[in-house]
Amino acid sequence: MTDPLHSPAPADGPSIPRPGWPQSKWLAVLEFAIVAAIFIADIRHLIPFSKTPFLLLLGWLSMRVRGVTWKSTGLTRNRSWGSLLAIGITAGIAVELFQLFVTQPILAKITGKQPDLSDFAALHGNIKYTLIFIALSWTLAAFGEELVWRGYLLNRVASLGNFTRVAWAISFVLVSAAFGAAHLDQGITGQIEEAIAGAFLAAMYFATRKNLAVPILAHGASDTLDFILIFLGKYPGM
Repeated sequence: MTDPLHSPAPADGPSIPRPGWPQSKWLAVLEFAIVAAIFIADIRHLIPFSKTPFLLLLGWLSMRVRGVTWKSTGLTRNRSWGSLLAIGITAGIAVELFQLFVTQPILAKITGKQPDLSDFAALHGNIKYTLIFIALSWTLAAFGEELVWRGYLLNRVASLGNFTRVAWAISFVLVSAAFGAAHLDQGITGQIEEAIAGAFLAAMYFATRKNLAVPILAHGASDTLDFILIFLGKYPGM
């Protein structure tokens, strides 16, 4: 059985980038400008429900033009799903507990504010809404956001530096910070907290040799625990 922590990096035969203009740095500049435009549109409430599908579409188009596949960024079949499931869910719960008992109290003390989760207040005591949001957390958030942030953007930023160690390090910092900024509705405390969570998810991605399954599972488990606590009225500050 393949060890998910020591298996070779995912490949798609392998992915062969197309030469010429698809590798132009100007294409990357255009992509990041579109990402910024999507963020601005979301802030101005011009995007219905979620910006993730729009970012995912952009990532798919970019990768298709450049001859890069999702499989080459870590979305691949795994033989050791039992191990991956255990690692991902355990890591997700650990990250959530770290947030609740370490980073959140520290940040709340510094900023004087808890994360603003008022958008989820309707989940308190409402099993129907809670189940709907848990389903969305595994599809739109866990699967969709991990494809966007770790699968597409983390790799895209690193590609500008030819995937060197320095390029990966810069991408790690920038994409984690952007992931936090994407949670503007949660206030400054929530944004910083989500940036830290993004860093943890990226670290999982690197630790498993760029296997997206673990951060997807961890993201879903973390959000699920959040929603259960909100439903029970046990989430701090709510």
